[in-house]
Amino acid sequence: MRKNLFAALALVTLVSGGETGRAEELTGTLAKVKELGYITVGHREASVPFSYLDDKRQPVGFAIDICAHIVDAVKGELKLDKLEARYQLVTASTRIPLLANGTIDLECGNTTNNAERQQQVWYTNTHFLTASRFLSKVESKISSIGDLKGKTVVSPAGSTNIKQAFEFNSRLNLGMTIIPAQDQAEAFLMVETGRAAAFVQDDIVLAGLIANAKDPKAYAISQDAFSRPEPYGIMLRKDDVAFKALADAATSALYKSPEGAALYAKWFTQAIPPKGVNLNIPMSPAMKRAFEKPTDSPDPSTY
Repeated sequence: MRKNLFAALALVTLVSGGETGRAEELTGTLAKVKELGYITVGHREASVPFSYLDDKRQPVGFAIDICAHIVDAVKGELKLDKLEARYQLVTASTRIPLLANGTIDLECGNTTNNAERQQQVWYTNTHFLTASRFLSKVESKISSIGDLKGKTVVSPAGSTNIKQAFEFNSRLNLGMTIIPAQDQAEAFLMVETGRAAAFVQDDIVLAGLIANAKDPKAYAISQDAFSRPEPYGIMLRKDDVAFKALADAATSALYKSPEGAALYAKWFTQAIPPKGVNLNIPMSPAMKRAFEKPTDSPDPSTY
């Protein structure tokens, strides 16, 4: 008993001392946020339903809600009474540089987690699985990747999608003209106005754009895919061990709880702002497994 009592007292001393030490030894994002009193969240303009602007020009979406849980975890870890979240618009081509240079502290959108990107950035647990496909007008009768031969195709600059389009173009000798767009909105507009025959992007993003189009029935998403299922993750700065551990714990707890499934349903099977459209995309078996056993793996075979 006496030995156990001494051990318990030692543990209490270690924990209480550890809290003080941790406050003095904060590094990376946590140290930055503690000093500044705010955290900067990178968001997208039109990545429905992950990260986009509503009718009041405020960032909303599935990924934005997930990031709110991470921000709350940071607030708790730093023992702050309040923590301001500031929002910074990013694009496919600026999100990694702005994270690396400290302009944003986490990127909340539809960013694919892959081994190549993990050389530059880290990710927290997967929050969605998608595949790269193309959108075209129904009237164009383009139904397969082979049908894109000789056509003009658009995809956001800096995205995995445009890289995949170039790879298929070269490997299959399709002779496509591939144009980099600034963002999803510009790419969709090019198809809408006839300047491009197809728009290569993650299928869920294409579904969101179609749902919010003037005439949703005018567009179709290909069955053919440019990729295997790919994981999305909230992007963090590389080598920031403490911040990643906190984000992993927060997202893991969320995904495994009933709140995780409810949050998914809120954005994928219910009416969403600003037009009240319902994407009607139930959680897939693979996505259910990813929520039951959270992982930050970039390997499609994991899922």
